[in-house]
Amino acid sequence: MDDKNWRPTSSLEALGFRSEILWKMRSFFHNAGFWEVQTPILSRDTVIDRHIDPIVLPGASLALAGFHDQPLFLQTSPEFALKRLLAAGAQAIYQLGPVFRAGERGQFHNPEFTMLEWYRVGDGLEQAVEFLSQLVAHLVDQQPEIVTYRAVFERHTGIDPAVAEQGELAEFASSNDLGVSTDWTDDQDAWFDLIFSEIVQPQLGIAAPTVVTHYPASQAALARLSSDAQSCAERFELFIQGIELANGYHELLDPSELERRNLTVQAQRMSDGKPPLPGSSHLLNAMRSGLPACSGCALGVDRLILALLGANNIDNVLTFPIERA
Repeated sequence: MDDKNWRPTSSLEALGFRSEILWKMRSFFHNAGFWEVQTPILSRDTVIDRHIDPIVLPGASLALAGFHDQPLFLQTSPEFALKRLLAAGAQAIYQLGPVFRAGERGQFHNPEFTMLEWYRVGDGLEQAVEFLSQLVAHLVDQQPEIVTYRAVFERHTGIDPAVAEQGELAEFASSNDLGVSTDWTDDQDAWFDLIFSEIVQPQLGIAAPTVVTHYPASQAALARLSSDAQSCAERFELFIQGIELANGYHELLDPSELERRNLTVQAQRMSDGKPPLPGSSHLLNAMRSGLPACSGCALGVDRLILALLGANNIDNVLTFPIERA
């Protein structure tokens, strides 16, 4: 029997399109004055996120003194290392390459995928959203719609998230057959995430790419909170054909606030039955030294190519997904 698993899952035409997109990305950043940098994909540090799990390697596998009891992580994002470069004096940098996440396999997921991530000193939320819009226009020849989380959530649900109570969200989810009971959870953010992902997101970026801005403060991650009574996070995301493609922030600068948020996420991970991740990091030390005001964004390259080609599975744009790697 002929084993076909040696063959790529992507067509040669899709590989050619990918090559063109990568060239367009690099030319755009070169013309914007960015440096392309390369940072380690294996590190003792890892981004701390409730829903993202890193692939862990035992330090002993390096066969180097001092690493025997030190777990190492394949990077889920180059964020920590890129911010360390900003703290060291870099002004505008990007990285284009592989990242890794455990437990992610499906229509839009592969444990190894390609990420484009960039940061520029001095950019606030408005400048960061404008830069992303320029990049999107360069890649897809179409200007994106820019809309706030509050406006787009209310547009597609009739619910104002700024004043919504948990009971209202639970009743909406139940009446729209989202597969949960009204007592599913006491976490209001979980209700927002469920309704957004199931009702709002599939309708985003259909006629034109959509950039959603000003997320709820409780979903800030590593973004600053807005100065207007800190009612929302200076965070933004890009959607095309209902697929989330990019996530960006006007970056948090306060190391004490980062530690506080990390503790909250660690508690959430433990309540989810997940192991805690390292609390100390080179990034915290860099922020204590002084991280300059900046904004950054990460974009999933494979998903972008999938959306632009109208493909229905990430395997259609990868050479060799995990089963054939």
